[in-house]
Amino acid sequence: MGDDVTRLTVDLKGLAALLAISGSLHLVRPRVFETMVPRQLPARRGLVYASGVAELACAAGLLHPMTRKAAGWASAALLPAVFPGNVQMALTEGKRARAGTGSRARGAGTLARLPLQLPLIRTALRATGRI
Repeated sequence: MGDDVTRLTVDLKGLAALLAISGSLHLVRPRVFETMVPRQLPARRGLVYASGVAELACAAGLLHPMTRKAAGWASAALLPAVFPGNVQMALTEGKRARAGTGSRARGAGTLARLPLQLPLIRTALRATGRI
């Protein structure tokens, strides 16, 4: 294992913090995230809890050198897996903003965060030692 994999860099700390906050919110406020789950999927609440636990596990794994590589792979898989939910949230918030029942800033924020997935995935892959 190279130094890049065993060293806890600022970007890995940031990814771990982001995953820990998001995962915690999934467990504490699941109703907020249920609207992000595409309608075609069953058991919305269960999927919200499962993704929250997965985010917390990835966050914890990224923080320890013995689990960082595996957590990097898991994070790199998790981020695209939850991307449809982020798209759904952007669509929902955009509709709310256009209808006057939501904030334009929130709608713009949910849309602007979509391309941020790529650097997050890159950071997760950096934890694996592949890049």
